[in-house]
Amino acid sequence: MTGLLPEGFHDTLPPRADAAAALEATVLRVSAGYGYERVDPPLAEFARSLGERLKAGGLTDAVRFVDPVSQETLAIRPDLTAQVARIAATRMGHHPRPVRLSYAGPVLKLRGDQLAPARERRQIGCELIGLDSVAAATEILGVAAEALGAAGMTGVSIDVTLPDLVDVLAAGPLPVPPEQTAALKDRLDAKDAGAVAALAPAYLPLVEAAGPFEAALARLRAIDSTGALSSRLDGIASIAATLGDTVTLTLDPTERHGFEFQSWFGFSLFVAGASREVGRGGTYALIGADGREEVATGFSLYADVLAEQLPAPERRRLFLPHGTPTDVGRELRAEGWVTVAGLEPGDSPEAQLCTHVWREGDVAPA
Repeated sequence: MTGLLPEGFHDTLPPRADAAAALEATVLRVSAGYGYERVDPPLAEFARSLGERLKAGGLTDAVRFVDPVSQETLAIRPDLTAQVARIAATRMGHHPRPVRLSYAGPVLKLRGDQLAPARERRQIGCELIGLDSVAAATEILGVAAEALGAAGMTGVSIDVTLPDLVDVLAAGPLPVPPEQTAALKDRLDAKDAGAVAALAPAYLPLVEAAGPFEAALARLRAIDSTGALSSRLDGIASIAATLGDTVTLTLDPTERHGFEFQSWFGFSLFVAGASREVGRGGTYALIGADGREEVATGFSLYADVLAEQLPAPERRRLFLPHGTPTDVGRELRAEGWVTVAGLEPGDSPEAQLCTHVWREGDVAPA
């Protein structure tokens, strides 16, 4: 047996698996302090139902198979947010709004990509169902930032975007033919000034309206001569003010990749040392219990990417030689030690990867 795994899958070994579990527990503990209660959806659902709640084309990322019991097509979730939305709309449809839910668990994608080759990942997050206001976005962003800090992340930065910016401008002060809107969004996202100039020259200033938050916001306000964006810009300014200098803020108003189903507000989360974003969030709409749209605000963290930023965990294990009374081990564990008992006379601290040993009634370096 070679121990090889399929492409995009990997084992997490000790002590990193313990560190990753502790990180997850920390994020959920912080969110619980804000009133977010955990839900735990199943790994697979009926593909049709899951597809209705995923963003357009979301099932193209899902591994599907035929259920031998129901003979229906099932899908393994590629994202947990859609399942939380289902729970909020159905099982908790009677719950007064807003309802605060948290979650953590594995997701599986059909294929990876160059930047994120892993196909199995762990996702942690919070959803505030029933509100997409400035107050809701402020709370969600604050929970995410606090959770990252509590998990030991440094250099936290947040890149804010306005996913519906082009739609608002195209429907009002800067009209664009409907058949050109998608192409314009794509070229703005790519910062392709030449293509933007060819499609809609009036949108060229948006290419430059990105960078450090305050300066980029000022450039956006200068562009917004009609005031069509004033409520959105005031909103993100208010959100930024609550964060103070605890994080670095940037603004990229035309960023679209990964924000296809967000509404007026979106954000990406970054930490020092990570080569890509460690999470995303924003405001969005979901299908409510009565079939109508319901607004929500939330964020998701990519636990695997975060765990890679943690320093190598340090083992601190105390070896109890064969024959050590059980009450000694009980007392040492109560003091905070991890004890590993020798189960045979020849067992040793080295064999059990222990850093300390119980010797002559005291703790000593191994």
